[in-house]
Amino acid sequence: MLDCQIVELYWQRDESAISHTDIKYGGYCRSISNNILKDQGESEECLNDTYLRAWNSMPAERPERLGAFLGKIVRNLSISRLRQRMADKRGGGEYLICLEELRDCASKGQGPEKRLELKELTEHIDSFLAGLKEQERDIFISRYWYMAPVDKIAERAGFSYGKTASILHRTRLKLGNYLKKEGLI
Repeated sequence: MLDCQIVELYWQRDESAISHTDIKYGGYCRSISNNILKDQGESEECLNDTYLRAWNSMPAERPERLGAFLGKIVRNLSISRLRQRMADKRGGGEYLICLEELRDCASKGQGPEKRLELKELTEHIDSFLAGLKEQERDIFISRYWYMAPVDKIAERAGFSYGKTASILHRTRLKLGNYLKKEGLI
């Protein structure tokens, strides 16, 4: 079923929208949540919460890319759940590792009056990503958006772990230099 047809079902408040969404995007959303939480039970709960949130908050502008809309919801819910879990018991995970790897790309030292609006920063990062080679961009997004482990990214790309880690390192350096050049950090 096409995204526009599924979205129409949401707008008609037809409960079959959920089952069609699960058929088309369930695996994709589970993958995102599992990469972050590493717990299938919690991932399933986030998936159910994603469908509920999609049901309750379908935007006035109907999403043309339902997968991206759902991916953002499940990612944010999974990160929130991980933060809650980490508050209860301090631990590791890909989420914290990813944040640590990106820490050097952006400075936290500036006060709120000097920080750019999130929208502007997003536009600059989108521009940076658009300038990367497709494979480099895919590896970077797999790691820092989907929070996939480096070994899984390497396997999917057909590279060694070391080469994939090196690509990620060089891309982080490029991002940091790009953000400095643009006056963002």
